[in-house]
Amino acid sequence: MTTAAPPTARGLSTLVLGLSLLVVAANLRPTLTALGPVLGLVAQDTGLSPSTLGLLGSVPLLAFAGVSPFVQLLSRRWGPDHTVFAATTVMLLATVVRSLPGQTVTLWAGTIALGAGIAVCNVLVPALVKRDFPREVPLMTGAYTATLSLSAALASGLALPIGERGGWRVGIAVWGVVGVLALLAWLPRLRRHERDVPVPVAVVLPRPGEGRTGRGRSMWRSPLAWQVTAFMGTQAIFFYLLVTWLPSIEVARGVGPVAAGWHLFLFQATGIAGGLLVSLAMRGRRDHRLAGVGVSLGMAISMTGLLLLPALDLGWLVVGGLSSGASLVVALSLVAERSRTTADAARLSGMVQSIGYLLGIIGPIGAGALFQATGTWSAVLVGVVVVNLVQLLVSLLAGRDAYVEV
Repeated sequence: MTTAAPPTARGLSTLVLGLSLLVVAANLRPTLTALGPVLGLVAQDTGLSPSTLGLLGSVPLLAFAGVSPFVQLLSRRWGPDHTVFAATTVMLLATVVRSLPGQTVTLWAGTIALGAGIAVCNVLVPALVKRDFPREVPLMTGAYTATLSLSAALASGLALPIGERGGWRVGIAVWGVVGVLALLAWLPRLRRHERDVPVPVAVVLPRPGEGRTGRGRSMWRSPLAWQVTAFMGTQAIFFYLLVTWLPSIEVARGVGPVAAGWHLFLFQATGIAGGLLVSLAMRGRRDHRLAGVGVSLGMAISMTGLLLLPALDLGWLVVGGLSSGASLVVALSLVAERSRTTADAARLSGMVQSIGYLLGIIGPIGAGALFQATGTWSAVLVGVVVVNLVQLLVSLLAGRDAYVEV
């Protein structure tokens, strides 16, 4: 078996490679999760309806779906590390544009560009993890998702307090600082011969008894690839629905706006522990069915509790946050673990990010439209539980110890 060259062979230490990935990860969520807590301020300022605000929350997911299939073309042309740097630059500029005063066109345009930049990193980072840390995929994926959750949680908790003092535009613009740090952390990667170390470098031989792979088949014809994609899609529906609408759900139940923002912080912060715990539990294992079922059940229990016993909302949000953070680790690990090579991982990641996040759009848009039609959030919570149960069934298929045959 031959694998990607170890980090030190490319002239960069494991520490530098790991830290750069984590700082980039810290930049992928705050600009998204800062929006939900200030939606009330946005509505007051712009007059946008709940269904339109739901669409605004879904714009990044539309960008994920539209851009993801083309990321590998960019990566082959410029190299993965240069491509991530360019995407991070786009994200920084988009954060500034969507915070500009005036017409809402800058809000929409900036959000679209922001989603496009995040989409590139979403696709390439799992493949870079497999390239740079081939023996520590679950552990590095856990650290990566923990960083995602921490930065997202901080943005959720601080966006409204900042927005109430400086306006909602300041509440979402301030997170551009993280983008600057991400660019600085990524610079050491660009000083090396990165073009000579593209993502698709590994050639992994079949394990005994598995037979040869059918090279040349489309990833889109693999049932296992679709199962992994469905798992990503269902967990995305859950996460992005709550990131967009949880503060509104809480306010409708009598929670103060600032407290509701900190409830969203709690939901995402506990995802850090969930991601780290499941990554340790999955370490050294390739069968992830038990992990998939466990996180899906936790998500369903949390939403059922929020629906039936709302007085215990903090407890249910802890359960939901733990499960959601763990679910993302499982989803990203499946991309790497169900791929024989880093080339396959990059191709599978493009498919998963594209279709999975296209499914995720159902969450914010569907919840906004359903609330506008019914005037209650109860129907939305019931729908989320149904999605969680679908994810449970999918995990029994996607979690099997198998490779996508392409």
